[in-house]
Amino acid sequence: MTGASTAIWGVGTSAFGKQTELGGPQLAWQATVEALDDAGIRATDIDAVYAGTVFGDPGTVTRSLQQIGIVEVPVITIENACASGTSAFHEARLAVEAGRYERVLAFGIETMTVHFDGAISPIASDPDGAQGFAMPSIYGMSATRYRYEFGVTDEQMAAVAVKNRGHALGNPRAQHRKSVTVEQVLGSRMVADPITLFQCCSIADAAAAAVIGPLGESQDPGQEVAIRSSALRSGRLWDHTTDKVWGWDIVADTATQAYEAAGVGVGDIDVFEVHDAFTIGEIITTEALGMCELGEGGRLVESGHTAMGGAQPVNPSGGLLSRGHPLGATGLAQIAEIAWQLRGMASERQVPGARLGAVETMGGGTAGIDGNACVVTVLEQVG
Repeated sequence: MTGASTAIWGVGTSAFGKQTELGGPQLAWQATVEALDDAGIRATDIDAVYAGTVFGDPGTVTRSLQQIGIVEVPVITIENACASGTSAFHEARLAVEAGRYERVLAFGIETMTVHFDGAISPIASDPDGAQGFAMPSIYGMSATRYRYEFGVTDEQMAAVAVKNRGHALGNPRAQHRKSVTVEQVLGSRMVADPITLFQCCSIADAAAAAVIGPLGESQDPGQEVAIRSSALRSGRLWDHTTDKVWGWDIVADTATQAYEAAGVGVGDIDVFEVHDAFTIGEIITTEALGMCELGEGGRLVESGHTAMGGAQPVNPSGGLLSRGHPLGATGLAQIAEIAWQLRGMASERQVPGARLGAVETMGGGTAGIDGNACVVTVLEQVG
């Protein structure tokens, strides 16, 4: 092990789905109590909280955690679009690494169904929003370009949804736990040509949490997951000089930074959780992470490389496409999944022998920039 001084002591999540009967405090209770119990500490042991939420009311995090007994400590709330949860994780890890705090809770929460009954509305003040470009439209344009430029087929994009729905059969917390076929995916309602309904993630209500502390100092050091690196970047100005689609460069740049800091290459990673809000998103991301060459992402999923039983499984949890996408909680749900994988605790979806895992979360939706934020983190089994 090289360079790791911080570790995940415990993780927890709520179930994911449209849970209108549950409010923020109930979801927070499920995720946070599980993470605290997993770490073997009490709520009163937490020194600080870094939290991610996007659509919550002011004070959402403090109100959600007060009934658990996490009070009188710094609570820092981060809004970084879809990468809010992993941005909170990144900052929590840096705070521990710097010696500022010893036991930090990274927390994410979102109650999407209170605010939306379908796709997230674009911000009208942005040029993209003024033209009605919601995220499905932007990814639809990327998919159209990939079909034209690289020959990515509709069947290859559908294969991402088939794979991730299949993975979710082993995840009791996922929103969608029913297998689908390529024909069913392509036959579902068109949302943003060529992306159909089953190629889009669903909104969800959920919370997720991780307790972070110094490596080797938890109640059970053998169950810790070392944080080899984490990198956080915002996108460059979108000046149309790049030959890549929107979001490609920010993922590639962040991944390069994370790999270098961890002292690993992409080929060393055993399992990935990536931001698959849409099927073409996973295809683009696997390329940007370095798993294959530009334009080969469709063939990579078709080959079985990223499926359970393949060389480098991607999204064994089912990903956003199956688990759902509660923006503030998504990144920490990815962190929890990789922690369970590296501990050998993922049950039916366990990747055998996984020792190194990576998480990638990309938040978009800001016109004029190549992605609002991206976080890539590399985690390692300790025991």
